[in-house]
Amino acid sequence: MSDLTKGMLNDPEILRELIMDHYQYPHNHKLTDDTTYASVHMASDSCIDDITVQSKISDGKIDDIRFDGVACTISTASTSMMTDLLKGKSVEEAEMIINNYFNMIDAKEYDPDVLEEAVAMKNVYKQANRVKCATIGWKAMKQMIDESEGRE
Repeated sequence: MSDLTKGMLNDPEILRELIMDHYQYPHNHKLTDDTTYASVHMASDSCIDDITVQSKISDGKIDDIRFDGVACTISTASTSMMTDLLKGKSVEEAEMIINNYFNMIDAKEYDPDVLEEAVAMKNVYKQANRVKCATIGWKAMKQMIDESEGRE
């Protein structure tokens, strides 16, 4: 990551703009009727978040990820960022990225380089009530990866 990029990712205004952009114009925000996609529905009891995440995983690779539903700014933005970040990755790469993301959200050590724009969520841990929002789509994806790998 360049020094310029590092500087940008420490600018609260740029982080806010990234989050708002993904909220207002979420990427991969449309479900499919294709039955070859796995699907996980997630809802929060403490927020409006009620989303479905779909993925197509074949031969150990994430071919596609999509989502839709009603969700707050943090949920929508973080799930949108996740779809961009994990699409096209191997299951192993995706698991490493997901683990880094959860570490960041839990205020543990993580590698910001692998998280790209998702680093915009780095301050969520300061608001415990937002942690569920920032992880709901990621948990759905982790569940689909585990199922695709034959893990429960």
